[in-house]
This record gives sequence, C-alpha cells and structure tokens, in this order.
Amino acid sequence: MTLLLSRKDVESVLKMQDCLAAVETAFGELARGKANMPQRSVIRVSEHKGLFLGMPAYIGGDLNALGLKVVTVYPDNPTQHDLPTTLGTLMFCDPATGKAIAIMDAGYLTAVRTGAASGVATKYLARDESKTCVVFGAGVQARKQLEALKIVRPIEKVYVLDVVPEAKERFAADMSAELGLDITPTDDAQSALNEADIVVTASSSHDPVFDGNWLKPGTHINNIGSHSPDARELDTTAVARSKFVADLREANLAEAGDILIPIKEEAVTEDHIYASLGEIVVGTKPGRENSEEITIFKSCGLAIQDVSTASAVYKAARERGVGTEVEL
Repeated sequence: MTLLLSRKDVESVLKMQDCLAAVETAFGELARGKANMPQRSVIRVSEHKGLFLGMPAYIGGDLNALGLKVVTVYPDNPTQHDLPTTLGTLMFCDPATGKAIAIMDAGYLTAVRTGAASGVATKYLARDESKTCVVFGAGVQARKQLEALKIVRPIEKVYVLDVVPEAKERFAADMSAELGLDITPTDDAQSALNEADIVVTASSSHDPVFDGNWLKPGTHINNIGSHSPDARELDTTAVARSKFVADLREANLAEAGDILIPIKEEAVTEDHIYASLGEIVVGTKPGRENSEEITIFKSCGLAIQDVSTASAVYKAARERGVGTEVEL
C-alpha cells in the first residue's frame, strides 16, 4: 500500500522547525558526498510562460531517503486560473526496494523547504543580532521565508514591498497576527534597505528589484524568486559587493541569472561563488567572518531539500495516522 497525502495532510504535519533540521542535515550529507542528486531536468512551456521540472535525489547517512518531485512554475496562474504559481507532486520511495511508499502534494512542501533553506543560510550568514527584515514579494514563498527567519534570528521589524498593493497589505495583516511582528507595507525600497539587516527577494520579477548601492554593510540577502538564466532579482552591483553563497555551485552556474548575468557582463567570474551552502554547514568553509560583509544566499532549489522534507512529512504522517492508503 502507498500513503496518499493531500495538501491539507501535508500542512497538518509539516512544521518549519522540523523542516529546518531536515534540510540542514541534507545540505550536510550533500557536502560529505553522501547524496546522489542529478541536475534537475527543465522543460519550458513557452506558450504558457511555464516551467516543468523533474527533481530526483537519494540522501544517504541518517536520512536514507529517496524520492522524485515534479514541480511546475506558472507565473500567470494566480491571475488567470485562480491557482498558485508553484504546484508540485512528490513520490517518496523505500530506498531498499524502490517501492513508492508515499505520494504527496508538494506545493506547500516546496514553500516550506524553500523557507527552511534560507533559514539555514541565515543561521550561518546573517549577523546574530539581525532584527529588521525587508521582503520583496508578498506571496506564499515570502510568508515561509519570514517564518523561518523568525526561528533563527530575533526579527522584530519587517518592511514588505509588492507590485500588488492588496497583496502587501494582506501579507502585513496576516503575518503580523501569525508571528507577532511589526510589519509595514511600503513602496520606498531605499529607505527600507537603509534599515535592513536581512533582505528577502521572493518576487516574480524578471529584473532587479532594487539598486545594490542601497545595501548597507552587514546585510544578508536570501535571493529565491528568480528561476532562469535570463532573469534576476539582484543587480550586478549587489552581487559584486557580496560574499556569494550558492545552494549548490553547479546549480547556480546552470540556472541562476543573478550570478550568470554579472559573469556574462564580466563584472565577476565563476570564482565569485564563495561556497555551496553545504560546505558552510559542515565547516569546510566559514560563513560570516565579520560584521561588515554583505552576504547573499542564492537558492535555485535542490531535490535534497524536497526529499529530506518528504522524509519528515512521511514519518510524522505515519506517527499521527494522517493520509489515505491506496493500492497502485
């Protein structure tokens, strides 16, 4: 029998704190060479502005988890189809037999694991005393980013920017109530960045969302919204001023316009990628080294994040009797 888990099932058992621990472990196993994760396959559905991605991974060590996520990214979904931008389904398998032991919705899972990865990066790269955050984008991803940040740093004040006024107002109201934070919607990016300790870019923008000259020394940036070589949320100035950390160097050099465009412009070289996050997690490279560094974590999204999170979901669902058994 295979356990079928709906989005509501996943939401009921997946907690950010557990996801942070699972994702941090997965990055460590990847850096130690105990994970097998091919570069994800990408199909562009150009006529519908969509992306279709296949993301398999096996994680050894204590996790011992195997799975495949299929995820789609369609920016027009919310306005044209009343659907989320990101949708996904994950098949979780028994590593000993290859049998599918669970099939679960991965839309919510993707949002949580993306937030968790930024939370792990923030743990190692942001200043300990970071209290003020600026968030570009007010969607589901932005919400989970802020939830993770609140766990790893003493966040008190948040500014949120979005091209849709109603979205940032709703974000401020909802997340203030959920997390007990002072959240202010704004259109003044420069003033907000003057106060920022941490910046989150979780927009659907194809072009930079702020001027990199506006960043103050010591800022940490979680850069998660852009998904392709020709799109970026950060300008060349921001990247050139930073210590640049990839979720995985190879993935960034294949997909991340935020670093590929500055390389193409010859403003930086590939060596500007200081480390993959796993190297910092296991201690082969230090994270933040002083209070003046501007640090960037560029997240393309890795299958190890999905499979490690699915492992936590599956374990919790079995313990709590959540889900429906089906015969495939």
